[in-house]
Amino acid sequence: MTPHTPAPALAPAAAPADGRPAGAAMPPLDAWLYRHQSSGAICMTVGVMAWFDGAPPPMAWLRERVAARWGAQERLCLTPDAAAGPRAWPRWVAGPPFAAEDHAVEGPLAAAAPAEAVVARLLAQPLGPGRPPWQLHLLPAAGGFALLLRAHHALLDGGSLIALLRTLLDAPVAALPGPRAGRESTARVDAPASRAAWARALADMVPRGRPLPFHGAVDSRRAVAWSRLSMADVGAARDALPTGRASANAVFLAATAGALRAAGAVGRLRLPGVCAMVPVDVRTADEAAVLGNRYATVRVPLPLGGDARGRLARVDGFTRRAALKERARAQARLVASRPRRHGVLDDALGRYADSPFYSSLLCTSGATYAGPLGLGGARLAGMAGLPPLSPGHPLAVSMCLHDTSVVVTVVTDHAHRRLADRLPALIHAEVLALRP
Repeated sequence: MTPHTPAPALAPAAAPADGRPAGAAMPPLDAWLYRHQSSGAICMTVGVMAWFDGAPPPMAWLRERVAARWGAQERLCLTPDAAAGPRAWPRWVAGPPFAAEDHAVEGPLAAAAPAEAVVARLLAQPLGPGRPPWQLHLLPAAGGFALLLRAHHALLDGGSLIALLRTLLDAPVAALPGPRAGRESTARVDAPASRAAWARALADMVPRGRPLPFHGAVDSRRAVAWSRLSMADVGAARDALPTGRASANAVFLAATAGALRAAGAVGRLRLPGVCAMVPVDVRTADEAAVLGNRYATVRVPLPLGGDARGRLARVDGFTRRAALKERARAQARLVASRPRRHGVLDDALGRYADSPFYSSLLCTSGATYAGPLGLGGARLAGMAGLPPLSPGHPLAVSMCLHDTSVVVTVVTDHAHRRLADRLPALIHAEVLALRP
């Protein structure tokens, strides 16, 4: 089951992620993501979808809550400096005063279009210039309603989106237990990275991902599909190994590997080198409430051969040996130390790092780490992560856990919508195949 921990109160002043005041140069990771821009085929919009069982709240009430709970967030008032030249290092500047009506908008509640189609269309829409690049959409959903929070990835990462949504919701009546057992202490989190971690972080800069048959240009349209699993099914899959309980993330990665193989998406040759780019949150215990981009990516080999349990054993073994958290923090320090230069070579290196030779696909996961939550009397039934697509990579897969629900989501460009149609069900089947 998902561990239950209380939602942290968000930091009241979280402008740019490295603590510099608004109006300063973007931190390197923000700048890296901003230079892809929300324009053309590369739309760096990241999102989180939340479903609720119950009647939708009045729009005026929702905006009042957004203003009351998010209005003090300086990060949500930042906007890219439009006056900066195309070759200048990008900067964050303070935008207009917080106005909930500019960001919380009502969707087509009477529309007959499927939710997946509506979300796909919104993900492909660049966030308008001149104001902070984020928006909260109230959308229709079967049996209730949904909230879609989307933002430019330069402004917020997936952890920030989940944290924001949590602060918007009502906590359960019963007191939540304390931090989960085994959670890293602040002392351990703040410890300097070892030499081995630095070496692994540098190794992650070397190309290792094998290009897959679907790699290539990314078109400007999106396709989205999801599948809902129960936490009981994921828990049974975690217990499939005789050597010890696997992590939920290992189950997700192993199931994705099996689904890619079943879909014929890895080509005819079973060559090694298919790697998932896995974002890892690098916030310390003291930074849990900080908004922005606080993550680094670690590559995890995805085994294509053997049976479902064999793939899970290999993925779980790698993630345990690789010390993903320490590796990610070392890489984050490496990226943060980059000189503030911006030019043709920097842009070319950025494109290279997002190429299929760097990693084969993006696999990201997140969790609320909370018990039952609600909004205005409606119960939160589940959440889905919506990662962006990067150059050459028309496929991204995510898993999001909340309470007793697990949602696996696939995002592709329109040219590869058949992958979006097939992969969620195949991943679901792979998880079920792991049960004893």
